Amino acid sequence: MTDLAIAATGLRKSYGDKVVLDGVDLAVPEGTIFSLLGPNGAGKTTTVQILSTLIRADDGTVQVAGYDLNRQADDVRGAIGVTGQYSAVDKLLTGEENLLLMADLKHLTRRDGKRKAAELLERFDLVDAAGKPAATYSGGMQRRLDLAMTLVGDPRLIFLDEPTTGLDPRSRRAMWQIVRELVKNGVTIFLTTQYLEEADELADRIAVLDHGRLIAEGTAEELKRLIPGGHIELTFADTQLLDAARNLLDAGIADTEALTLQVPSDGSVRAIRELLALLDECSIDVAEMSVHTPDLDDVFLTLTGQNKEATR
Repeated sequence: MTDLAIAATGLRKSYGDKVVLDGVDLAVPEGTIFSLLGPNGAGKTTTVQILSTLIRADDGTVQVAGYDLNRQADDVRGAIGVTGQYSAVDKLLTGEENLLLMADLKHLTRRDGKRKAAELLERFDLVDAAGKPAATYSGGMQRRLDLAMTLVGDPRLIFLDEPTTGLDPRSRRAMWQIVRELVKNGVTIFLTTQYLEEADELADRIAVLDHGRLIAEGTAEELKRLIPGGHIELTFADTQLLDAARNLLDAGIADTEALTLQVPSDGSVRAIRELLALLDECSIDVAEMSVHTPDLDDVFLTLTGQNKEATR
């Protein structure tokens, strides 16, 4: 069985009469990207704050990086890194000075701190800006520096809380590539985001949190199959084949001008195989085929009742 970077059972947190987390269970395998989605106020940031030892849960058992969260909080802190919604970069310091400051906080020797800072500046393409105040950096550069500072202590698990908020599409994709490379090197990523495309691109598994409860969990494809509206579109060479397919399947929406038939389906390999086998048995040739499934926007909208704009 794969070792778990995070194992939480019955996680609960309230502030007065307001229940923020209501019995959340999490299992995050090591070396994967796990994304927690949810509308504003769902409890995402509270979950990260608990798992990263910033606040205590009211109830529940949690292990992070193999350590008991309540009894071994110092060990947990030594194994994790946190990059929050708002940059921890000191904008009055240079990029290099920010990294050296973090090295001091991690109790690295001066020599090791300089070596680590140089390595991270190179890795995050910040060498040319190393001697400039961080205030002069673009948003994307500041986020890269922020993540580089998190890596000074070589964490095994990194919490990325809304890591690309406010970045332009190019900077966001650059950050995605950095995240993928971290995971290739064995780091586990716990990602919270309001950008559904981001979760779709990066996450091995996704959980949807709403009103303090997990309402769905799975891969992006598994979650998409929960939502109606998926279909397989078949294109035929002529109307005779189209009519034959429509009569055989007794389902779907035909477009006689485009010579297409949309057949309701979850888009799974099994469903596609069975459909094509049936058509082949009846000698109905298909010229083209495409699979259309709901995207994560549709999943989010259906499961949480939020409109799409609220997720951005």
